Amino acid sequence: MTKKTYFNWSTGKDSALAFYHISKDRRYLVERLVTSVNAQYDRVSMHGIRRELLNLQIAELGLPVITIELPEMVVMEEYERRMFSVTKELKTNGFECAAFGDIYLEELRKYREEKLALQGIGTCFPLWKRDTRELIREFINLGFKAITVSVSAEKLGEEFIGRVLDEAFLADLPAGVDPCGENGEFHTFCFAGPIFKNEIRFEIGERVFREYGLTTPNTNQLGSNDTVCTPAANTGFWFCDLLPV
Repeated sequence: MTKKTYFNWSTGKDSALAFYHISKDRRYLVERLVTSVNAQYDRVSMHGIRRELLNLQIAELGLPVITIELPEMVVMEEYERRMFSVTKELKTNGFECAAFGDIYLEELRKYREEKLALQGIGTCFPLWKRDTRELIREFINLGFKAITVSVSAEKLGEEFIGRVLDEAFLADLPAGVDPCGENGEFHTFCFAGPIFKNEIRFEIGERVFREYGLTTPNTNQLGSNDTVCTPAANTGFWFCDLLPV
């Protein structure tokens, strides 16, 4: 029996590849996307992508989207309340399953499964436990294109920001860096591939460096691929702004 499914869309490569696979799986019928947005800056949470570029992705995917509007600084209780409200509405509208682009992060998967099960919603992880080097090469070979929009200054550096993911990018990654950035080394924006009707056009804007007091992401997430973190030691990131054309 086909399950009515919503997909948690983050704008990046893992979401794109997971969406590609679940779209081909007859056990699931994806009819909605869910994305969280920083309402103050009008950008997708974590990845920092402008809402205009998110909307261009959505148009090319051809599916309706629910955006979860979050304040700049959100406490866990408020984050969970807003997520619960969205998942409750989806359940009321007949959605049985939530799909995610996660690859590892056991605690995060367990938390999502347990919390969504309380609402009678199942979960699907199309990329789960697959080798990340295999995944990134599959991504490239399928014709997907993505560009780095955030990179860790500690693990990579400024020279990796604003780069397209290709074989040269993989060859340049330092030892110990996950090829899919699963340890937070980098985030991406996917702008072309077999799931889109047309390639998304953009220009590279300002590149900036920012320091944040962040730790490992908390696992308190019901319906989003994005994260809420708690203060700790400073961590530096390079960001690359993308401007829609």
